[in-house]
Amino acid sequence: MRKPPREVVITVVAVEAVAAAFAFRDLARRSDEQVRGPKLLWRVLIGLNPGNSLAYWAFGRRAV
Repeated sequence: MRKPPREVVITVVAVEAVAAAFAFRDLARRSDEQVRGPKLLWRVLIGLNPGNSLAYWAFGRRAV
């Protein structure tokens, strides 16, 4: 099995880090009423796996 090119790996890691940073920033700026579920839970999930930031964007935010 071939390894992915180094540039691809670096790009994917960078995109995940940026997505997690934006999710953390959005989570910090929203009130508790604007977030589905406990904010602490979302912080832990995003911190454990940056891919979970996509779940936050899709399911964790309430419409304003």
